[in-house]
Amino acid sequence: MNRITGRTGAESLIEMSPTGSLADDSNGYHIHPSSGRGSSQLDQPGINKQQQSKDSVFFRDGVRRIDFILSYVDDKDGERKQERRREFEENLQRAGLELETEDKSESDDGKTFFLKIHAPWEVLATYADVLKIKVPFKANDIPNNTEIPMNWLSTPFRLPSHVMQPEPDYFTAPFDKSKADFFLIDDKETFFPPSTRNRIVFYILARCPYTTEDKEKKGIKRLLNNGTYSSAFPLHDCRYWTRSRDADCESERYNLYNHWARFLCFFKEQPLNLIRKYYGEKIGIYFAWLGFYTEMLFFAAVVGLICFLYGLLTYDENEWSKEICSEDIGGHIIMCPLCDKKCGYWKLNSTCSSSWQSHMFDNVGTVFFAIFMGIWVTLFLEFWKRRQARLEYEWDLVDFEEEQQQLQLRPEYETKCTNRRLNRITQEMEPYLPITSKCARTCLSGATVLFWISLIIACIIGVIAYRLAVYAAFASIMKDSPTNNLQVVGSLITPQLATSVTASCINFVIIMVLNLMYERVAIWITDMEIPKTHLEYENKLTMKMFLFQFVNYYSSCFYVAFFKGKFVGYPGDYVYMFGEWSKLRNEECDPGGCLIELTTQLVIVMTGKQVWGNIQEALVPWLMNWWGSRKARNHPESLYSRWEQDHDLQSFGQLGLFYEYLEMVVQFGFITLFVASFPLAPLLALINNIIEVRVDAWKFTTQFRRPVAAKAHSIGAWQEILNGIAILSVVTNAFIVAFTSDMIPRLVYMYAYQPDGEVTMRGYINNSLSFFSISQMQEANRPEEGENPLWFNSSFTTCRYRDYRYPPGHEKQYSHTMQFWHILAAKLAFIIIMEHVVFLVKYFVAWMIPDVPSEVKARIKRERFLVQEYLHNYEVEKLKVQLGDSSHRDCTCTPMIYPSLPAHEVLSECL
Repeated sequence: MNRITGRTGAESLIEMSPTGSLADDSNGYHIHPSSGRGSSQLDQPGINKQQQSKDSVFFRDGVRRIDFILSYVDDKDGERKQERRREFEENLQRAGLELETEDKSESDDGKTFFLKIHAPWEVLATYADVLKIKVPFKANDIPNNTEIPMNWLSTPFRLPSHVMQPEPDYFTAPFDKSKADFFLIDDKETFFPPSTRNRIVFYILARCPYTTEDKEKKGIKRLLNNGTYSSAFPLHDCRYWTRSRDADCESERYNLYNHWARFLCFFKEQPLNLIRKYYGEKIGIYFAWLGFYTEMLFFAAVVGLICFLYGLLTYDENEWSKEICSEDIGGHIIMCPLCDKKCGYWKLNSTCSSSWQSHMFDNVGTVFFAIFMGIWVTLFLEFWKRRQARLEYEWDLVDFEEEQQQLQLRPEYETKCTNRRLNRITQEMEPYLPITSKCARTCLSGATVLFWISLIIACIIGVIAYRLAVYAAFASIMKDSPTNNLQVVGSLITPQLATSVTASCINFVIIMVLNLMYERVAIWITDMEIPKTHLEYENKLTMKMFLFQFVNYYSSCFYVAFFKGKFVGYPGDYVYMFGEWSKLRNEECDPGGCLIELTTQLVIVMTGKQVWGNIQEALVPWLMNWWGSRKARNHPESLYSRWEQDHDLQSFGQLGLFYEYLEMVVQFGFITLFVASFPLAPLLALINNIIEVRVDAWKFTTQFRRPVAAKAHSIGAWQEILNGIAILSVVTNAFIVAFTSDMIPRLVYMYAYQPDGEVTMRGYINNSLSFFSISQMQEANRPEEGENPLWFNSSFTTCRYRDYRYPPGHEKQYSHTMQFWHILAAKLAFIIIMEHVVFLVKYFVAWMIPDVPSEVKARIKRERFLVQEYLHNYEVEKLKVQLGDSSHRDCTCTPMIYPSLPAHEVLSECL
């Protein structure tokens, strides 16, 4: 290998091919020989940076495409790093890659070197064979007869056909290097798209050793971690706001920005095929799922809005709220204190406003919507399976080789596992992790996860203790507060509302802080487990993160829905959180029910998370890019090269897509697990997702470096998580309707306990409140002097509380009445009936809807048949050629079907 210096002295090390010469070095740049298109340019002298298009994605010869960029900075103490880079780059060249270095004097900061990497045809063909990459061998001859009824209605939402379908439709088969002439190869330089090229190069980079002494030290990830290289990324093909000046550049980034990433395109369909072609299948399938989820949310949002409007339209028919607000009924009902010492007696009509608010969400429409969402989530998951099956076929993922794609050993696993054993299938020695080490790591990982979940639960208990402690303070402070005199909002500002809102906000802050801490812990313990494959790594991390997020985000909602107001006792025997010594009496529900508080909790946590998430996703990368490129903005435009522009962008990271999925799945949990308490949740999610699609698109297109393309035939472990949430949502919504809302007690009263025998709610409030003798109030529970309102005097002998117990003086005083047990039986019966009905409908719908459309099945069978037929004909023709040659000359060797190629030392993992 020849190595020369550019500019002055040893400022630049330009990598040369093994057969290179020192010709065409007039500007200090070496032009590598190439047999591709535009060979006439090779006779020209080297191209100065000032003469090159700043959007060029080619080597200086203008012929060989840049498939990957590595950047590094020469440190003062960088001799060891220099040696690593030298060994690494030599090994890359031995693997067949071609390199070219940009000197630091040419960079905008004056200290960064850029190493450009090109994969020639021989390397691409070799690794396409190894990775079983599917390529076209025949144009698709199956007519597309799928006609959508009323198709003209979708015209405003469509994109141009060249954007939606950037490639013709072909039948494909896994590439075989020995049968290259079997495939439709018009031009070797453009046969493999840039996304496939950068995936192949990254595969080599991830497994290439960088020392001669220790072959286990290998991979670009380790070199990035130890600072040998500062970044590694494939190039965008142009600036996003204008097309490339180079006619050989596809300018797909510009098309994506123009037709997808701009917010004004929010009503347009997504160009999924172009997204897949540019970013790879893994990112493409995420946006396909996000778009489909958003489409399905539209139907849930419409039904939820109708249920909410039903609550508004039946506002005046709310008989129990009228009784609460009535001066003759609610104004004469004296309620027992809601806390010890600091809370006085109060009149029921003081909760008039919250009772009216509760009706908007706690009505007959709630039951209907809970059942509807149980069916909707099934339809969503089943129709997604069909959509996913169609994408698998269209994107050549049907025969997705997991053993060779997703189940390839992680370089970290190969490096850390020094023990070797024979693989019974491949009959090759492979690294493995001893069972003792694996068990120890798993136990430590499980203990860490349990510790963090316990920490979350402890924080939630702390928030509950805060609610119990400050309620008394708010009740005392707000008794004579000036806010009570405010018009309109004065009656809404109550101790219950103040406690609920402040506790929800504190809970949200705790959630965000714990998120930041746990993310690093989850990655650390997953790395410590040393997962064998990329798929196993992602699944382990996914389960850990979601389990944590599930407890973190939903635990406070579970408390309000299923625990608050359920274990409070009664005035003579209150229940305390940590025993009577704690003085923290368990919270009671408002006479209007706990549902409105669950709604408040859900709105604050869900909306706060979505707003904060969108601001963080859009603003943080933009600010960091603006700050990082501040020096480059002072340079002339002609000096700011394509690789420098991309270098100043943010790195997407290996787990970038993981966080996008996590955000959406957590939202999915909010709109399914607790949707019975807030029918407008799907509408808020729909609005958020319309913004989310465009924010993510804008972020990918403008703020991040181009990610390395990766294959994925599904959304992975998230599919099972969604299925689990769907099943759990049926249970939680049934319990919310039964135990959190007042739907069942009202129905039992109306049909069984209405004193006049009418089917009305008249008298329900009086029936739902029990009596307690004030004289029997324990000293620890009595209000302090001055805490009672002015209207309260000794003439009041009883107070009321929310329960079904016998009155004082009865032989069974303060024990539960028969109505309590009837209501409990009705609640349990409702849960059983609702769950069985919804689950039966769910399973029936899942059985009725096939996972793979019949049209896709036919196309898959047709493609497999054609592959076999064409391969058979190909082998027959090859045999004829061989027999014809052998009859004309004495030669016993097998003719070469593939033209002779220069020999390259290929990485051992690929042989």
